[in-house]
Amino acid sequence: MELGAFSISLAVKDINASSAFYKQLGFEPIGGDISQNWLILRNGDHTIGLFQGMFEKNTLTFNPGWDKTAAPLVDFTDIRDLQRELKARGVALTSEADESTDGPASLVVIDPDGNPILVDQHV
Repeated sequence: MELGAFSISLAVKDINASSAFYKQLGFEPIGGDISQNWLILRNGDHTIGLFQGMFEKNTLTFNPGWDKTAAPLVDFTDIRDLQRELKARGVALTSEADESTDGPASLVVIDPDGNPILVDQHV
């Protein structure tokens, strides 16, 4: 099962302070909108998202349809197919993609320690 590009989505208290801190670590903005309280940063192959007021907890994030640079892939497993496979494996979903749609959608599962895992397809 290929879940797509991986990143960590951080639930931050102050997006400006967090952005400044991660820039000191060598991360550069590649997407998002700080005025809307979200920003995507990259350092080499590592991607983090900063989200103020959008997530309760830090969240593991996978993006089907994207490579590690957020470029769209021609061939990938659609989130609805991933969802069906997860359900077949007995994985409980806390939110689901609408099976009657195609294109962008998301689902969420919670690991045994309470960590949210977001599978978020943008293509």
